Amino acid sequence: MRVVLDTNVFVSGVFFGGVPGRILEAWRDGKLMLVLSPEILDEYRRVGHRLSRQYPGVDLEPFLRLVVVHGEVIDVPELSQSVAADPDDDKFLACALAAGGALVVSGDRHLLDVTGWQGVRVLRPRQLLEELLRRS
Repeated sequence: MRVVLDTNVFVSGVFFGGVPGRILEAWRDGKLMLVLSPEILDEYRRVGHRLSRQYPGVDLEPFLRLVVVHGEVIDVPELSQSVAADPDDDKFLACALAAGGALVVSGDRHLLDVTGWQGVRVLRPRQLLEELLRRS
């Protein structure tokens, strides 16, 4: 299963664990493949660096290096028009579309509202875990 993780899901998994952390564990265990674009990677880095000032015991860089090596980083063309109510979220949809069948994992209402656009599914983190359990 190929997935695009919204920044909040990725960063929450690294910093706080919980359900997003379990998604990263599933990736580590080979149960899913993370797909991302250079733009998404940049956003992960920016948000992670901001959080690391608040939580100095957590270093996001090793996770980012793992994502680059063990994830699938693809070049993604910009969408011709905005899809999500927050245009900044379009990069996740564009990545999933360019990946041909990847789904987006997010708790962001702007992304959840457009699930099904061009066949791109958007699932909440818990929904993804439930799907993974059904496949096991």
